[in-house]
Amino acid sequence: MYEGVVQDLIDELGRLPGVGPKSAQRIAFHLLAADPVDVRRLAQVLLEVKDKVRFCAVCGNVAEDTECRICRDPRRDRTVICVVEESKDVVAIERTREFRGRYHVLGGAISPIEGIGPDDLRVKELMTRLADDTITELIIATDPNLEGEATATYLARLIKPMGLVVTRLASGLPVGGDLEYADEVTLGRAFEGRRRLDV
Repeated sequence: MYEGVVQDLIDELGRLPGVGPKSAQRIAFHLLAADPVDVRRLAQVLLEVKDKVRFCAVCGNVAEDTECRICRDPRRDRTVICVVEESKDVVAIERTREFRGRYHVLGGAISPIEGIGPDDLRVKELMTRLADDTITELIIATDPNLEGEATATYLARLIKPMGLVVTRLASGLPVGGDLEYADEVTLGRAFEGRRRLDV
């Protein structure tokens, strides 16, 4: 344990996802040794992000405006929506350059163990978007793990009565993995081989 503010810094860094106690300590000591200008710049960017970044009113992706750049783009196909868990998944899919439709970010996945149900996700907002008769296909691109599969099944059953084509990304993605860690080729092939979900 360190004194006062140094331990406070380590504790705060350790609260970040994926940062364990040793990593938090390394980062803290890196910041202590860094040029004060660099540390101020980092602090300024952190404050600016919290000030300026919000979530898109349409899809739930991160944005600096009311709508994200994808929702504002008139060249995007308005008839297809790709449902993802988090904004980082949008970035992963965009890197493939295979998808030209729009997105819907749920804000997570159904996980009874963590107490996350459909009401904790942006499912109502999705249903509102689907009520618009312009949507013809819904691609479910939740993570290929237990929670992602549960979410995909729930959404497919909910949407089936609407008569929309509901597809799921094809195999090629590892079970238990996260979309953000998939390489472009694997994710691109998964998009090409997506299949209809009939439940």
